[in-house]
Amino acid sequence: MAVSIEDTATATPGSVLGDLLTDGVLASACPSRVVLDHVTSKWGVLVLVALSERTLRWGELRRLVEGISEKMLASTLRTLEADGLVLREATPSIPPRVDYSLTPLGRELADHLLPLMGWIVRHADAMVARP
Repeated sequence: MAVSIEDTATATPGSVLGDLLTDGVLASACPSRVVLDHVTSKWGVLVLVALSERTLRWGELRRLVEGISEKMLASTLRTLEADGLVLREATPSIPPRVDYSLTPLGRELADHLLPLMGWIVRHADAMVARP
């Protein structure tokens, strides 16, 4: 559903839409777009969901998120770490050990993402099967 400037005059103050509007539009310069891009990228969501139950090592993440390349996993983890969603803990050992977990902010986000992912899992087959 498209939102016109006329429709936004009735956006409820304090609603998500109301909070996102700048001068009656979903502004292209809004910082939420950057975060939305990081958080809702295919790999970003899958990495966050993979880390939602426990701390994982690099190899465990790579196996759990089937299809992600090493380059994309590294890039996704760097982005999510820079956003304060993922914690990277390196342990000086031989061989080196690096663990990834969710920060409190990442945990809060995962708590919102998991119901969405549940909805997607329940409806994906029917949606993809549509002509």
